[in-house]
Amino acid sequence: MGSVFGRHSPGKLFGAQAVGWEQEMRKNSLKNTRINGEVQRALAEIIRGGIKDPRISPLTSVVSVEVSPDLKTCKAWMSVLGDEEAQKSTLEGLKSATGYIKNQLAKEVNLRNTPEITFIMDQSIAYGVNMTRLIDEVNRGTENENQR
Repeated sequence: MGSVFGRHSPGKLFGAQAVGWEQEMRKNSLKNTRINGEVQRALAEIIRGGIKDPRISPLTSVVSVEVSPDLKTCKAWMSVLGDEEAQKSTLEGLKSATGYIKNQLAKEVNLRNTPEITFIMDQSIAYGVNMTRLIDEVNRGTENENQR
């Protein structure tokens, strides 16, 4: 009979395999998922209301957050509605305000460690908007051909 863990059970992993398996399990744990959600909510509030830097676009969204299981690092995927210049200036503004954001995050979310935040531009929303525009153009083109 097979194990619920597939071919490898946790008792049969050795060395780096065991550490990787345990870390992957912790990374996707319910506790880590809740922490990610809380940090994402707090970051969105801090960026929306707490930062006065004019470089940061008001159309900035926190798309996703991934806090490491040891709570030392955090990757925050950001989306900015606007041109490439707005995205670059927002990322610069966020990077310069990292200390303030981390301080506010420590006040908002009660964690053992306040993670170091790395901001990453997420292009998925812009990609989706562009794909929708292209699909609309194709649909308009086929409608025009059908009317002829």
